[in-house]
Amino acid sequence: MGQGWRGAGGTPGKRTGGSWYLLVTLLLCGFWKAHSQTDDGKSVYFWETGPWGRCMGSDCGPGGSQSRAVWCAHVDGWTTLHTNCDQAQRPSNQRNCFRVCDWHKDLYDWQLGAWNECVPVSARTFGAARQFMCSGGEEGIQTREVGCTLKADGSPAEDAICEYFEPKPRLEQACLIPCPQDCVVTEYSPWTSCSKTCGTGLRNRVRSVLVPPLFGGAGCPNLTEFQSCKPGACVGPEGLYSLRVGPWTPCVLPQTRTARQAKRRKGKGQGLRERGGVKDPETRELIQKKRSRNRLNRQESPFWDIQVGYQTREVACIHRNGSRVGRNLCIPRELPLTIQSCVLPKDCQVTEWTDWSSCSKACADPESPRGTRTRRRQVLQFSVGEGVECPVLEETESCEPPGGSVPPCASYTWRTTEWSDCRVDVLLSQQDRRRTNMTGLCGGGLQTREVYCVQANAELLKYLNNLKEKDKAGQTQRQQKPSVPPLLSITFQITASRPMENQLCTGPIPNRSQLCQIPCPIDCEVSPWGAWGPCIFENCNDQTGKKGFKLRKRQITNEPTGGLGSCPHLVEAMPCDEPSCYKWQLVSLDRCIPDDGKQCGPGTQLPQVQCINSNGELVDRSLCSSSAVLEPVSCEVPCARDCVLSDWTPWSTCSQTCSSKTVEGKQMRTRSILAYNAGEVTAMVVAWITVMEGLSRVPQFPELYGGSLCPNSSALQEVRNCNEHACIVYHWQTGPWGPCTEDPSTAPLNTSAGTRPAADAQGLCSMGVQTRKVMCVRVNVGQVPPKKCPEGPRPSTMRPCQLPCKKDCIVTPFSNWTECSVSCDSGGEAVKRKQSRRRLVIQTPSNGGQDCPLVLEEERDCEVPKVCPGFRWKTHKWRKCQLVPWVLRKETPGAQETCGPGLQTRAVSCRQLDGTQADISECLKSAKAMPAITQRCQLPCQDDCQLTNWSKFSSCTADCVGVRTRKRALIGRSKKKDKCKNTQMYPLSETQYCPCDKYNAQPVGKWSDCILPEGGRADGTAAMKVQGDVKECGQGYRYQAMVCYDQDSRLVETSRCNSHGYIEEACIIPCPSDCKLSEWSNWSRCSKSCGSGVKVRSKWLREKPYNGGRPCPKLDHINQAQVYEVVPCQSDCSQYVWVAEPWSVWKVSNVDLKENCGEGVQTRKVRCMLNTVDGPSEAVEDYLCDPEEMPLGARESRLPCPEDCVLNDWGTWSRCSMPCTRNNSHVRTAYALRYPGVGRQCPELSDREPCSLNLNCFNYFYNITDWSTCQLSPNAVCGSGIKTRMLDCVRSDGKSVDIKFCEELSLEKNWQMNVSCTVECPVNCQLSEWSVWSECSQTCGLDGKMQRQRSVVQASQGDGRPCPAQMEQWKPCPVRPCYRWQYSPWSECRVESVVCGHGTRYRNLSCFVSDGSGDGESSMVDEELCSSLELAVNGDKKIILKEACTLPCPGECYLMEWSDWSSCVNICVKGAGVDFGSVQVRSRAVLAQEPENLQLCPDQAWESQPCTGGECFEYKWFSSSRPNSSRPAVWCQRSDGLKVTGGCPAMNPPVDNSSCDPPCLMTKSFCSEAGMCMCEEGFTEVLSPAGQLDQCAPIPVLEIPTAGDKKGDVKTSRAINPTLPTTIQPGRTGRTWYLQPYGPDGKLKMWVYGVAAGAFVLLIFIVSMIYLACSACVKVHRSLKAQESDANGTAVWMGQNSHEMVYTCPQCQELAQSNSS
Repeated sequence: MGQGWRGAGGTPGKRTGGSWYLLVTLLLCGFWKAHSQTDDGKSVYFWETGPWGRCMGSDCGPGGSQSRAVWCAHVDGWTTLHTNCDQAQRPSNQRNCFRVCDWHKDLYDWQLGAWNECVPVSARTFGAARQFMCSGGEEGIQTREVGCTLKADGSPAEDAICEYFEPKPRLEQACLIPCPQDCVVTEYSPWTSCSKTCGTGLRNRVRSVLVPPLFGGAGCPNLTEFQSCKPGACVGPEGLYSLRVGPWTPCVLPQTRTARQAKRRKGKGQGLRERGGVKDPETRELIQKKRSRNRLNRQESPFWDIQVGYQTREVACIHRNGSRVGRNLCIPRELPLTIQSCVLPKDCQVTEWTDWSSCSKACADPESPRGTRTRRRQVLQFSVGEGVECPVLEETESCEPPGGSVPPCASYTWRTTEWSDCRVDVLLSQQDRRRTNMTGLCGGGLQTREVYCVQANAELLKYLNNLKEKDKAGQTQRQQKPSVPPLLSITFQITASRPMENQLCTGPIPNRSQLCQIPCPIDCEVSPWGAWGPCIFENCNDQTGKKGFKLRKRQITNEPTGGLGSCPHLVEAMPCDEPSCYKWQLVSLDRCIPDDGKQCGPGTQLPQVQCINSNGELVDRSLCSSSAVLEPVSCEVPCARDCVLSDWTPWSTCSQTCSSKTVEGKQMRTRSILAYNAGEVTAMVVAWITVMEGLSRVPQFPELYGGSLCPNSSALQEVRNCNEHACIVYHWQTGPWGPCTEDPSTAPLNTSAGTRPAADAQGLCSMGVQTRKVMCVRVNVGQVPPKKCPEGPRPSTMRPCQLPCKKDCIVTPFSNWTECSVSCDSGGEAVKRKQSRRRLVIQTPSNGGQDCPLVLEEERDCEVPKVCPGFRWKTHKWRKCQLVPWVLRKETPGAQETCGPGLQTRAVSCRQLDGTQADISECLKSAKAMPAITQRCQLPCQDDCQLTNWSKFSSCTADCVGVRTRKRALIGRSKKKDKCKNTQMYPLSETQYCPCDKYNAQPVGKWSDCILPEGGRADGTAAMKVQGDVKECGQGYRYQAMVCYDQDSRLVETSRCNSHGYIEEACIIPCPSDCKLSEWSNWSRCSKSCGSGVKVRSKWLREKPYNGGRPCPKLDHINQAQVYEVVPCQSDCSQYVWVAEPWSVWKVSNVDLKENCGEGVQTRKVRCMLNTVDGPSEAVEDYLCDPEEMPLGARESRLPCPEDCVLNDWGTWSRCSMPCTRNNSHVRTAYALRYPGVGRQCPELSDREPCSLNLNCFNYFYNITDWSTCQLSPNAVCGSGIKTRMLDCVRSDGKSVDIKFCEELSLEKNWQMNVSCTVECPVNCQLSEWSVWSECSQTCGLDGKMQRQRSVVQASQGDGRPCPAQMEQWKPCPVRPCYRWQYSPWSECRVESVVCGHGTRYRNLSCFVSDGSGDGESSMVDEELCSSLELAVNGDKKIILKEACTLPCPGECYLMEWSDWSSCVNICVKGAGVDFGSVQVRSRAVLAQEPENLQLCPDQAWESQPCTGGECFEYKWFSSSRPNSSRPAVWCQRSDGLKVTGGCPAMNPPVDNSSCDPPCLMTKSFCSEAGMCMCEEGFTEVLSPAGQLDQCAPIPVLEIPTAGDKKGDVKTSRAINPTLPTTIQPGRTGRTWYLQPYGPDGKLKMWVYGVAAGAFVLLIFIVSMIYLACSACVKVHRSLKAQESDANGTAVWMGQNSHEMVYTCPQCQELAQSNSS
């Protein structure tokens, strides 16, 4: 603080203030200049322009014009007058333009250039790039050229033309530049042993490359590390020299024949002299070659040009230091071969490419518009020796159909046959009893059809083909002017299409089943018989004769389907006498009027009648004039002392409907005594009265004399006969209607116009007639003559009908014959096969149509080719072994003999399997690898032992018993040589034990699914059928694979173990059991005895479903039943009535001694009876009648005495008038049967009662019941049904009454009583048939499986059986050994009889067997077992069994062999989703043996290649404490646990972290001086819960988008192929954008001026605050008193926060210093 204050008052302070002033001045000047001057520095006004408007013009093209707005503006942004701007610089407001029209879209298009190289964003930002640490990659930008061009010639055009149709494509995109990837290597291998056994040598350890350097990363470090070693001092001289063999020279031809002849001419004279002697070796060789060439060249194949040449190599003696010395210094030994025969390399020669074949797609197909075409070339000469192999002989490319008028391709679609008949039986459950008798089933059912594939446009293609043929023949339709276009004049014949392979149709498959409905027949229902009518004439218009009929009728209550013909007879007739069509009907009888005007006594009653007809209808009274008029009825009015009887009751119902000899009908009526008569007085009574009264004479008592007596009880009942007619009843009986036949009286409809009947096959073609039999039947007797029955109700015997059209059978044409696949047996003979074709019935015949053909499927034998197709290589005899020419080998030992190593060739040709010659190209395509045409050979020398080849081993009589032998023999002079007779060196026989092949079979793997025995299966063209009730349960078999091993535990064919490959075990697939319910219970009684109620029936659960059976319906918790039905029922309120018998005789309880009268009781029996048409018929239970309406069974009353008034019973109450109010009343009346005596009166003859609601007055209204459950026909399972409901008449007190009460009030009723409904059909899940078994998942091994599938054809519906879960089945494949060709390891590098140099290493190709599991071991077997395999190793057909190698000489520094390819590594950013591809690498390290030769070592090498499926690894630093050391061990480790060098992020040396515990191994961390882990600049610490550093997170950087930043246009692209070297240096990580003060136009941006203004204001504020602070300090200083102890001029005071504030006065310090001095 002190220094700062001093600086404020001195010279430095002035400089600082001057700097601030200069800065502010510059900023202000810049601001003023930018806003007060333009580029010319003279004006603050400038021209502004708006965007160009739309191009206008009358013509399309360059003749248009467009305009824009131009105005003058101030630099501050406001608009001013045009005169303020420079008119000379005014921009143009109009220009010519290109007017774009819609058709220009086909002429112009955007031309897109290639993306340029990805440039780091940091390179484009303002300012210099800063150093950074790369993590993942750097964001970059790619640009490209985009311009509008003319399509025709690519010439550039204005961008506005293309922008008219679509926006301009983006010019730049984001990309990612990957971080440099350093080379990653493995850890060092262990140290090798010392290169010397004595002296000073080297030990080596090597490592290999895991990841190559990529994207400019650090190169690979040394792969080899050397260490000197001294095993000990050498005793004696070291081996300093080695014999080294050089590489073979290229193969060359020996000296030409011309040169040899010239040489021969030089020595001609000597040759003539020696003509008769032995020729020299060269001459003999030339003669022999000439002879063999003439003989063998005839067998040469034209495809090989084999020339045998020779090649040489050098053998030198090498010192340990690598220098060459004389050969004599090397240890004497037999020199290796320096010359050998070879095949002169010839490259493969092929012909030129043939022309491209025609395009495979010769038709237009929108879904697959492109086809392929091929071209080929032939081999002229195969490669020989090490010549270049043949290139590809066939090329294929995509193509489009040529020409403009390309016919359409064949298209395919699904077709279906006619729906089958509707079947209900497939919906029946297992327990349904109707399964035993399926006749009459109706309702919902299921119908099926077949689905097949046809060619949709076959007719069109046929038509186009015909046109094409006519064009070829010159008979085109262009010569004739068609009236319509050709394609529109196609006429298709309606025929069935030919079935094709189902695989050709790709669209959705139509439904193969659907629900259907069989209408249930409605039975005829009739009402009960009505009462017999009166005896009437048969015809009332003809009333002759005295015979008539009584009729009774019934009505149809439910009309049946198919007309009324199925109803029973509705009329029955009974013959009777004295018929009458009209009669008088008694309505009532008037009151009894006594005769002669008396008050009582006998009289008459006049009847009131009306005229009715036989139907009971009122008619005119005149019609009854012929009938006898009812006479007045005699009656009697009782006098005052007479007995009073009630009126007769109505006659009861006749007990019989008819009479016979043994049975007669009876009727009965009764009456009762209402009052007894007055009794007569006896003489004793009169005498007693006289005495008691004291009378002088016997008095006279006329009132004591009795009236008319009451009759006895028998007279109170009358019985009469009724229905006296005989029991003879007739009726007309009809037979069923016959078939509809042609009516000859009507002409048939014209059906020859070619019209097709309706699709529903119910087309009606003509009118016909139906007849039936009608006969008269006597009940219980049989048929009688027709005259016995009345003619009136006789039914008709004939009716018209309509004949349905005939429907012929329609079948498809036969499908194409199935393909004949040609296969051959082991003997090369073609296997005979069959092919078939079939046709489908798409419409079944009916109504007499043409029947279907009997043959729907045909089969025939396939044509067997004479030659089984196939090709093979045929090898010819090896030619004679060819040696190096004698001239070249004459210096070698044994050159005088024609012996030694050589080369022999043979011819190879292509043959068919039957041996006939074939083109070589056929074998190249389909045969195995071509056999070798050259091989090394050895011509034995004279001293060599020659033997025949080994014979075959002798046969063994049995396995594991005895031995077998093979032999060979000496040939030629070898038989006489002693060394050849040495059987130890040249054995002539070999003996071995007979092979002991013991095989062991054992099961392997799991059991398969339980599989039912398979039935027949349709082929590919068969229509897809719906499975009806396919058996899916029962006994099946499951399989387990068997494996067979030999005694060496090698897998062999299962036939060796006498097994067919499986263990078979019976199994059971349980059959599904449906839910079982009980039968329907009986219908319950109607819930109401009067009106509408319900009745219920139920089914109960008997057995639950299992094994996938039909599920049970949901339990109804209300009714506690599984299934129930509720239907409304109607109970006739008058069905049961109370019937009361007559009242009994009075039982008087208080008897008057003088008269039989007084209080008494009457009883009667009341019974509930069934009411019929003829009246109550039989007694029923009392509960069936309404208890509220039950008449009284007993009554108490006073029995009238003589001369009392006697009334009849009260009549019924009159009806109350509506509405029911107490102001209204109703009455009942009675009349006097016996008038009273003198002085007595009759009671009131009427009784009145006020009307009271719900007591004696009621309102009535309709009540609608609930809907019933859906009712089906008894023969139906599901489908359409009816729900019903009923109307009920309800009284206002809630009681149901007879419907007539509501009908009498004419209440409105507009409810619908019936409605259709549907019961969901229980459709079982229907599955397709099992597909054929798939191919085995593995061609060999233990884990092979075969699978088959089935699909759901019809999902279950309703309560149908659900689909099973198992839609796939598997079974194991027969175990087959996995044979494969496999290389043996490379042998050591072999150099013949020398120490080092160029040699050869070898490997064998052997046949191996395994179980295919991958982890099992392979075993070598005989090569014959691999003979059927292609000669290839891991797919590589190029078999390499030897290769050149180098055996280093002692002391030589050399490259190791290539390491194995590393595992595939993905170059990526873990967790960021950025992927730069995968790579793998191999390397060669250097090995050294002599410290002196290290400078001669070759460079190490590595090579990489791209790969797929690499894993993304992370690299992290790890550390651990080391024993006996304070410094921890630090290493880099890959995420898979492998310790590596390279790959981990750069970090400070581990030694710097030794003071931090634990070490700071996190990225961007370091160990601080305080011993704590900190983060580098730009990163912040993220601590773990334990307080230790967890990671260093980057501090966010302010991102300010620049003018070129398009955040919406970002695309990540891979910048560089990781497998290729790159020189691009990595850029900056992240998106660090810098503030750019200059805009695209080079001027300062507005925010710069804003920042400058803000800084200026801030500066003024700071200066002001400093000034105020200084003035305050001066005041404080003046107020302080100087203290002597403070000689140095320092003032101290306490601030507000108790901080000491010290102020030092500079002048005071100077004074203090002078005082001290």
